[in-house]
Amino acid sequence: MRYFLALFVTCVQPAAADPVAVRFAEGMTHGFLALRTPDKGFVASGDLMQVVRRGAVESRMVFRFKDGSLLDETVVFTQDRVFTLQSYRLLQKGPVFNEDSEISMERKSGKYQVKTTARDGKESVLDGTVVLPPDTYNGMVLNVAKNLRPGATASVHMVAFTPTARLIELEVAPAGEHKVLVGDLAKSATHYVFKPKPGAWLTAISTLLGRMPPDSHAWILTDEVPAFVRYVGPLHAMGPVWHLELDSPRWPD
Repeated sequence: MRYFLALFVTCVQPAAADPVAVRFAEGMTHGFLALRTPDKGFVASGDLMQVVRRGAVESRMVFRFKDGSLLDETVVFTQDRVFTLQSYRLLQKGPVFNEDSEISMERKSGKYQVKTTARDGKESVLDGTVVLPPDTYNGMVLNVAKNLRPGATASVHMVAFTPTARLIELEVAPAGEHKVLVGDLAKSATHYVFKPKPGAWLTAISTLLGRMPPDSHAWILTDEVPAFVRYVGPLHAMGPVWHLELDSPRWPD
């Protein structure tokens, strides 16, 4: 998919929706992640780093691939009774991706920008505006799943960049319980499905991509305090399905 050099404004009128209530507030975190193919082949090492600054949470997820590619996603959100995305940035560089890109978006101004560099070196920039519903959760779908009450579902919004910003609805629904082993202990994890809901924008996006965006899946431990276990799905547009799991530091031999 090629991007064209353009500067224009596009406004999307979203349907009203309620943001997700905060049941478990986020705080300082540094977690270690591993990205693998469905057949368990290693793809990339990752870090999840969270800090709280001036009343907002800054959450950054970075993946460094074996071939030198980089995926760097940062989301800033507030959590005053409900989760509210304030800004979003995504940087993708290297041969894993069809082209290098940097995407930024902020709620206060409504502005977004998409910068791309094609493999032939051609650069393009697209600027626009988008009206973000209160329940827009780019980079936050796992937060949504962790804060749902048992058995509850949610319908939230995501912004897909094609490269124009387009809002799509995403249904987050439980799909059963699974046993997970933590050491020798058996624990229960809830399987959540993230399913794009049919609509005009989704039809447009599927036409541009040549296929419907696939469902994604996450598993959340359901103890007194929820914990992420696994995510299965693409991490970028037109990307393959990957397995994202927790990793543990180990001593070198």
